[in-house]
Amino acid sequence: MGKTNIKSICSVGDQVNHPVHYTSHPSGIETIQITEHMNFCLGNAIKYIMRSELKGKQIEDLKKAIWYINREIERLENHNATQEESNQSKRGYL
Repeated sequence: MGKTNIKSICSVGDQVNHPVHYTSHPSGIETIQITEHMNFCLGNAIKYIMRSELKGKQIEDLKKAIWYINREIERLENHNATQEESNQSKRGYL
């Protein structure tokens, strides 16, 4: 059995390293160049927004982006509520 050439696998449209739906934004920026600087939920929201017109499921991708944004809002609200309780406890209000 022959060896598999990794370069030949990745070069076929490069769907692993540089999929078209992540590299075809008019800005020329690849999605990961932005999302790798964000947390998981915000990065996923950006990913779905940037590729929304390129995969044929625009409404579905935009709904997914909204889902991730709402999840991040919930996380921040819970974090802020916990912070406030902690601060009040330290001041003797609880």
